[in-house]
Amino acid sequence: MIRKTLFATGLLTTTLLASTACSAQPAAAGKPFRETVVADFDSPWAMTVLPDKRMLVTEKKGQMLLVSADGKSRQTVATLTVDSAGQGGLMDVVLAPDFATSQRVYFSYSTAGEGGKGVVLARGRLRPNGGGGERLGEIEALFSARPFVEGNGHYSGRIAFSPDGKYLFFTNGERQKFTPAQDPKMTLGKVLRLTVDGKPAPGNPLASKGFAPEIWSYGHRNLLGIAFDAQGNLWEQEMGPKGGDEVNLIKPGLNYGWPNASNGSNYDGTDIPDHKPGDGYEPPKVSWNPVISPGGLMIYSGSMFPQWKGDAFIGGLSSKSLVRVHLTGTNAAKGDQWDMGARIREVEQGPDGAIWLLEDGGDSQGRLIKLTAN
Repeated sequence: MIRKTLFATGLLTTTLLASTACSAQPAAAGKPFRETVVADFDSPWAMTVLPDKRMLVTEKKGQMLLVSADGKSRQTVATLTVDSAGQGGLMDVVLAPDFATSQRVYFSYSTAGEGGKGVVLARGRLRPNGGGGERLGEIEALFSARPFVEGNGHYSGRIAFSPDGKYLFFTNGERQKFTPAQDPKMTLGKVLRLTVDGKPAPGNPLASKGFAPEIWSYGHRNLLGIAFDAQGNLWEQEMGPKGGDEVNLIKPGLNYGWPNASNGSNYDGTDIPDHKPGDGYEPPKVSWNPVISPGGLMIYSGSMFPQWKGDAFIGGLSSKSLVRVHLTGTNAAKGDQWDMGARIREVEQGPDGAIWLLEDGGDSQGRLIKLTAN
């Protein structure tokens, strides 16, 4: 790919001149969509679409990019100091429910601090920089996982706002430490419900039982996707160990079992009891063995693919796939799994109903791919 780079008012703007970008490819055999490569990034992690159809894209090393709708130009609106070792980096990015008036952007990243490392929830405002570009300013950290621990894995860091816009749900992975997922005082291995300012939300279900006041559900492993459906149900997906990747319907106060119950096994081959009725743990709605290594989660609400309206889409990392899960009310069932030939980190829906994918980078190219109907 050939790039032309322009410097204006301290911000980097890149215009893509030639390559496979924006070249639509006919639908491959067995795929009911066309794939168009729109842009290429350096290990992207997440994206979100602005009301004007531009996109914010995060890159693992700490860059947040504002990208034109056609992918032909971009500018760096923020460079965050992050700890990008292992699974760490600049992670999720989500617009505030009132973005049209507040211009607020919420994001997550991993950082080092007292005791080790952890995931942080932060926000800023996207403002004109006075030179024809934009920047993310007024950046403030709102919440940090507790405690920070050693290691470079299972940060999670996914963000979803409640349908009424009053609360923010934030995932904290168990950092490959197992037992914190069941520890009531730690936020690790939990789904958290916070106010939009990052404080414990009032009425959280376990606070009166001595749990950390932010906790909404617990017993989770590495939660890399969380989203509400049109009926207000909260869905989450997480990586299992050796087998046992999960899609869960998240309900307040419930224990989802990790590390005491899983439909997978430990990496050393030792068994973990499967979920079973009466064990006190909420079982997954869907699980996979062998794994798909789930990345981002999106619940489709568009009209371009009407046959999939209301279904969940998951990026497959080690499986290099796009996975569809059919949702019916509070039930879920496995749908299609399409081979994408690269690790898929993120899945998002565009304003026209197209489906957007981000490759993971590293072994993949890190491309942004738009899926449209045939």
